Amino acid sequence: MTKYQNKYRIESHRMPNWDYSSNGIYFLTIVTQNRVCNLGNIFNKKMILSNFGKIIETEFLKSFEIRNELFLDEFIIMPNHLHTIIVLNKSKININSNDSNNPRNNPRNNPRNNPNRQN
Repeated sequence: MTKYQNKYRIESHRMPNWDYSSNGIYFLTIVTQNRVCNLGNIFNKKMILSNFGKIIETEFLKSFEIRNELFLDEFIIMPNHLHTIIVLNKSKININSNDSNNPRNNPRNNPRNNPNRQN
């Protein structure tokens, strides 16, 4: 396999013939344009989000509120990138908001309940 249009430093880590729209657990890294550190700063070993970083966090979390097939496992925002583990499950599940078996109703699944979260 050759590098994509000789543009990237490494070969693709994508699995050949895998349909990335299929159900699975995915580790994603999203990097800012030109790797500019505009999402915040690390101070005393803690990430302090900039205003732009707070917008990114808010909009990222909205993705899981508006898309029933996406579930957030973990995420962390760094100065110039975001790491996340998401679950894509397009199976027919009960999305009833009062259903105690609905993973969206489990407080552990809400990253806003993370005691280590910095505002």
